[in-house]
Amino acid sequence: MALSTLAVTPSLPPNSNLKTSSKKPTNSNSQKTQLLPLLKTCKSLTQFPQIHSLILKSGQTQSPHLLFVTLRLLSTLKSPHYASKLFATIEKPDIYHYTTLISTLTASGSYKEALNLYSQMLHRSVAPDPVIISSVLKLCGFLLALNEGKQIHNQVVKYGFALDRLVKMKLIELYGKCGRFEDALLVLDEMPKRDAVASTVLINSYSDCGRIDEAMAAFRAAFDKDTVCWTSIIDGCVRNGKYNLALDLFREMQKEKVRANEVTVVCVLSACAQLGALELGRWIESYINKYNITRNTFVCSALVDMYSKCGSLDEARKIFNEMKERDVISYNSMITGLSLHGKSSEAVQLYQELIREGLSPTHITFVGALNACSHGGLVDLGFEIFESMTKNYGLEPKVEHYGCIVDLLGRSGLLEEAYEFVSRMRIEPDHVIWGSLLGACRVHGNLSLAEKVAKIMTDDEKADSGTFVLLSNVYASLGKWKEAVRVRATMKHKGIQKEPGCSSIEVQNEIHEFLLGDIRHPRKEEIYKKLEDLNNVLKNEGYFPKRNEVLQDIEEGEKDWALAIHSERLAICYGLITTEKGTTIRVVKNLRVCRDCHEMIKIVSRVERRRIVVRDRNRFHHFEDGVCSCGGYW
Repeated sequence: MALSTLAVTPSLPPNSNLKTSSKKPTNSNSQKTQLLPLLKTCKSLTQFPQIHSLILKSGQTQSPHLLFVTLRLLSTLKSPHYASKLFATIEKPDIYHYTTLISTLTASGSYKEALNLYSQMLHRSVAPDPVIISSVLKLCGFLLALNEGKQIHNQVVKYGFALDRLVKMKLIELYGKCGRFEDALLVLDEMPKRDAVASTVLINSYSDCGRIDEAMAAFRAAFDKDTVCWTSIIDGCVRNGKYNLALDLFREMQKEKVRANEVTVVCVLSACAQLGALELGRWIESYINKYNITRNTFVCSALVDMYSKCGSLDEARKIFNEMKERDVISYNSMITGLSLHGKSSEAVQLYQELIREGLSPTHITFVGALNACSHGGLVDLGFEIFESMTKNYGLEPKVEHYGCIVDLLGRSGLLEEAYEFVSRMRIEPDHVIWGSLLGACRVHGNLSLAEKVAKIMTDDEKADSGTFVLLSNVYASLGKWKEAVRVRATMKHKGIQKEPGCSSIEVQNEIHEFLLGDIRHPRKEEIYKKLEDLNNVLKNEGYFPKRNEVLQDIEEGEKDWALAIHSERLAICYGLITTEKGTTIRVVKNLRVCRDCHEMIKIVSRVERRRIVVRDRNRFHHFEDGVCSCGGYW
């Protein structure tokens, strides 16, 4: 749609009190001088109507400067509707009035209205300047309005703004958001020097599109990389799941003697949280203290999240309890952490404290609280919290909230109720929700419902590798090997590959990863020797392998070996041979820990006198003296 056809003049609603006074005031300059300080004292929208009535009485309704200050105030007060009504009364709006209202509309998310207003400005022959051009290019990026952005690019050339640095930045950003990196690079190449700011814009655009290799290339090509540039590439790596690369870049940043800021450390803490890199996370906290980085709620919430996800709930609690100010993000981090560690009652109590403090819960708050109910088997309370989202807080549940309820019912063995709940959902269930129900069918051995769910998923083309693996596992666990083989053959025919199990452990600030039966590690001989020693000890302790956890039709002896080489066992063995006695071993696994490994780790924790913390896909397991914190319910 051409910009010239987008013109829409904001109309004044019926009975509006925004009127143009025809009264000629006396000593208007004096009155205007008195009104300007009054506008500066206005701190809320409830105060504005009184001031506006004084403006009407003064006859200054068409004073360009007074209108500009008034519009800017309404922008500060986040009132785009009132600002649009006021703008509609201006007889001859100038470039400053248009710029202010366009910025106000953009800030409120009214991108199309803002673009229409710019079209109206051109239609009224008001010439743009670089500031408004930059603002409109920014909102074109939000809208992914490539055609309109190209028209504005033509205007950039027409009005002689092609050398304006801010305009070029917004053009790079626009083309990057729209995936037109060839055009973005053409604009970048026109700049005399590829400085850190221009490169940062390009890095962000590549990262937003998941093109992290190109983002790295843009980063390497940048001159005079500053903190913002380094933070941008680290953040891009974190957002795209390249956590180890993010940590490597942070180390490189330190070698280059570039000081991190609050945003940088939050990004790095997020990478530590995902990898379970507790020691590195502790080092980041000491870095924060050493360089006096402000421990605001943003940073403290990231610390709480990191410590929780790295298995040190006590340290997370300490940070949270010491916070002088807490916002909803802080509470969300702690509620989620407690839930992950199976502290269901504490998580729910903290959720209730958040409510008592007068904070408004967010969608993330409810995910944390509902997960806590799921891990604790709190069915009635879970439904009560779920229903309060809409009833008390006007929040429409998203697919992840429905998923929490399905998980809650499935864990509790209420499979038919879970199926009925999914059937009545207000939104279309995705493969994660159906997969959750399918997983519960496997745990509780309900083959008929599992087949029904799998058929729904395959018919609707919602089945992924997890769907086929779960269905195959259901058959295998019930000894139906022909059916399990048929499902695996379907996977092979469709080119679907199973996600491999992977476990990682941090030793001396280095992450070591293990796959099933992994022989890549340089200390593999020592690891497997320790594994053999443990197997002998386990036999003496009365351990007997749960062979039904092996979902392949192989000999019994082969099943024992298949269980013995699970990735988490290899990671634990490496921890046992590389850390001092009495040291806590922390392992992160990408899949759900199997029941056989769960039983084995309980015995190892008692025999080796070690505290072993395992984070799997669902939650944390704290093994100590032969007991697990989950109580066998996970």
